[in-house]
Amino acid sequence: MPFIVFLGIIVFVVLIVIVSNVKIVPQANAFVIERLGAYFATWGTGLHVKVPFLDRVAKKVSLKEQVVDFPPQQVITKDNVTMQIDTVVYFQITDPKLYTYGVERPISAIENLTATTLRNIVGELELDHTLTSRDVINSNIRTILDEATDAWGIKVNRVELKNILPPREIQDAMEKQMKAERERRARILDAEGEKQGQILVAQGHKEAAILQADAIRESKIREAQGEAEAILTVQKAYADALRMLNEANPTDKVIQLKSLEAFQKAADGKATKIIIPSEIQNLAGLVTSVKEVASTDLNLDVVKR
Repeated sequence: MPFIVFLGIIVFVVLIVIVSNVKIVPQANAFVIERLGAYFATWGTGLHVKVPFLDRVAKKVSLKEQVVDFPPQQVITKDNVTMQIDTVVYFQITDPKLYTYGVERPISAIENLTATTLRNIVGELELDHTLTSRDVINSNIRTILDEATDAWGIKVNRVELKNILPPREIQDAMEKQMKAERERRARILDAEGEKQGQILVAQGHKEAAILQADAIRESKIREAQGEAEAILTVQKAYADALRMLNEANPTDKVIQLKSLEAFQKAADGKATKIIIPSEIQNLAGLVTSVKEVASTDLNLDVVKR
């Protein structure tokens, strides 16, 4: 009986040892295994069993991208302006072995390397260029960090300057400068608006004058066309009358009568001197007959008859 109990205890201890040495590596993680104090293997995702008392998990490494927000660093620009700049570094572990044995405290090493690199880059730039060249600074820092951390099994994917804080007096001067610039732009916009308004008013007056001139010209053209048509109508009627008179084959008496009508119209004018042709002077008797004809309202058809 005691032997069975002892055997049971041994089996229970063996089971505990076996279970305790079974390791499951989660997704996006890696375990660095040492055997007898030396690097043995890197376990990826899945089920693994280590040798009891010989193997140990030296480091558990996350392979996911990590973000580290470093505290502000004091830097001096090329024009001797001291400012505070804090950076954010995005990195990912690509080699767990190098990450484990490459450098002591890798995050601290990245922070110090970022600070020194930032001071070197900003020290070659003036204040205005520093404030407007964030992308250039980010790219330069990322390139330098990526090259330096490659030996540590780390890949730097991105570096961002989170905040750039110049001294208070510099900020006040910049705010005044921006305010003056905004006021200048506002005055320019007002002047441009007034200029455009005056241009539009002038264009409106110009177009109105052009339209008025076109209307006057069109009116005169239509008036001239009306007068021309009226003259053509009168001349046509006169020509038709002459044609009809010519077709009627008038006698000399009728021709002399028409001459007297023309003389009558001339006499009704404002002329102070009238020259009477000799043919009319010899027609004294004919005048009397003309008056009789005028009193009886003879028309052209009577004349024709």
